[in-house]
Amino acid sequence: MRLDQYISDLLYRYECVTVPNFGAFLTQRKGAQVHHTTNAFYPPSKELSFNAQLISNDGLLVKYIADVTGEEYESTLQEVTSKVSEWKKQLENSEIVSLENIGDLSLNEEGKIQFEPSYHLNYLTSSFGLSSFVSSEISRVIEETKEEFAPTVVTEEAETDVIPLVVAEENRRFRFPWKYAAAAAIILSAGFFGMREYQSNQQVAEQTKAQESINSYIQQATFFNTNPVELPSITLKVAKEIQNYHVVAGAFRIEENAHTKVAELKANGFDAALLGKNKYGLHQVSYASFATREEASEALAKIKKTEAPEAWLLVTE
Repeated sequence: MRLDQYISDLLYRYECVTVPNFGAFLTQRKGAQVHHTTNAFYPPSKELSFNAQLISNDGLLVKYIADVTGEEYESTLQEVTSKVSEWKKQLENSEIVSLENIGDLSLNEEGKIQFEPSYHLNYLTSSFGLSSFVSSEISRVIEETKEEFAPTVVTEEAETDVIPLVVAEENRRFRFPWKYAAAAAIILSAGFFGMREYQSNQQVAEQTKAQESINSYIQQATFFNTNPVELPSITLKVAKEIQNYHVVAGAFRIEENAHTKVAELKANGFDAALLGKNKYGLHQVSYASFATREEASEALAKIKKTEAPEAWLLVTE
C-alpha cells in the first residue's frame, strides 16, 4: 500500500491528517516570500510539520482509503496498521522513511522522530499553478550629462561674415509670445474655478432653502393618533455553527444504553449528545462536539487524560 499517496491527497483539503498509532501531519498557511540573497520568489503555500503525539485514530485517513479502494473499513485499518509497523521497523534500524511529496522521517539521538518536509509540492489550492522563480537583480544607474561649450573665436577675416544685428532683431520679432500665453492661461483658470465656486455656493443655498421648507411642513403636520404604535415582535433564527468534530465516548448496539450514557455524561457536566447510527448499526455517543479541529483535539487530550483513555475523535462531513 502506498500510504503516502493517500496522505498527500488529504493534505490538500485538511489541516491535520493522522496516521493511527504513528503520528499526524499538520499544515499551516505561509505567505509569499522573497529570498534576498538568491533573489528567489516563493508563492503562498502550506508549511508541513509532524506531531508524533497525535496517534489516535480519527477515522479520516482509513475511511478515505476505504472509499477509494472499495474495501471494508476493518480490513483497510489492518493494512494501515501493517504499513505503520514497517515504518517503525525502518526507523528502529536507523533507516530513513521517505514519503513522496511529503518528506523524510528519521530518529534523532534521543530516539524521537524528526521530520524534514519536502518542498516539491504546494498543498495550498489557492496557489495552484504558481511556482517559485529567480529574478536577476535590477540595478539603476543615473547618468549625468554634461554640456560642453566651446568658445567661439572670431578673427579679423571672419568679421565680414557676422550676421547683421538687424536680422537678429527681425527674428525676435516673429517669436511666439509665450509669456503672454501663460498669463492668459492663468486668467482663464482663475475664471473657471471662480465660476465653479459660484455654482457650488448657489447649489448649497438652494439645498438649505429646500430643507427649511421641508422642516416647516413637518412642524405644521397634525398627527391624529398620539398613542405609540405597537409593532409585532420579530423572532430571528440564528444559524448554529456547524460542528463536524466529535469526541466520541462510545458506541452502543442498544439505543437505550446510548441514551443512558448521554444522561450520565450530562450529569457529569459534559455537553453530550447522541450522534446517531454509524455504518455498523451502532449508536454513537459524544462527550461534546466542536466546530474546529483545534478545539476538538484539545478537549480530546483532556478527556483521555482525566476521563477515558479510549475516547477518540470523529470527523463528519
